[in-house]
Amino acid sequence: MDLVAVVAVQVLYAVASLVIVSAGLAVIFGMMRVINLAHGEFMMLGAYGTIWSIGLGINLWIAVLVVAPIAVGLVGIVLERLFIRHLYGRMVDTMLATWGLSLLLVGIVTSIAGNTTAGVSAPLGSFMIGSYSVSGYTLVIIAVAAVLAAALRWVLTRTQLGLIARGTMQNPAMADALGISPSKVYSVTFAVGAALSGLAGGLMAPLTGVVPTMGAAFVAKAFITVIGGGPAILAGLVSASTLFGFINQVSTFLATPVIGEVALLLAAIVMLRLLPQGITGRFFKGSL
Repeated sequence: MDLVAVVAVQVLYAVASLVIVSAGLAVIFGMMRVINLAHGEFMMLGAYGTIWSIGLGINLWIAVLVVAPIAVGLVGIVLERLFIRHLYGRMVDTMLATWGLSLLLVGIVTSIAGNTTAGVSAPLGSFMIGSYSVSGYTLVIIAVAAVLAAALRWVLTRTQLGLIARGTMQNPAMADALGISPSKVYSVTFAVGAALSGLAGGLMAPLTGVVPTMGAAFVAKAFITVIGGGPAILAGLVSASTLFGFINQVSTFLATPVIGEVALLLAAIVMLRLLPQGITGRFFKGSL
């Protein structure tokens, strides 16, 4: 039973990690149809923002939960105004532009921080499940993912800002006719997606080495999760994270982490072959 409990915790952790890592991309790509290849670099900025803030004496939790998302959200506003807003509706152009931005951000951070690995120790220590030791920070990741999913649902369905954002993405001309500025809505939505990516980077910083190129380790998983989830933003994010996280962690437990990554990729290929419109394109139709 102890082993079952440990595996269950690790599966929940894998699912939660995918939710956190993919949430920002789900907003930017899922709502705005912008192929943001700089998603990993937004995470990288959040991770470095966390480390630099801690170096300035700021509390770890404030650095992770406040400084990282706000800082990257502000960067997102600037980049959206300078580059992205001129390319809406041109998916290939946005893909190329954000790829260029990813290279630019990596170069800037490398020139500032160097190409050395930085990091911060995971807080909270560990706890025992029978004879097995489990990191307490694992439970933080699970809790944050649950709160994040609930908050996204509440914002998108219960708040005026969420309803305006969803309506504008579906029919910007109608929103403009009603006196709502689509450009402002796009800017705020992109900033929120960037902030969620920064939050993900801050949360991942204690779990992985922080280098300027760290985003490459996350961007593929994020795109696989969002595309596999299908058209529904939140239902797709949660369902795909659950499926891929379960497959990844169980395969890792039965074999090795490398096999777990391969199993996740194979599962995504098979699923998209069987469900080309994603999980919510076939199931949970009408869900958010």
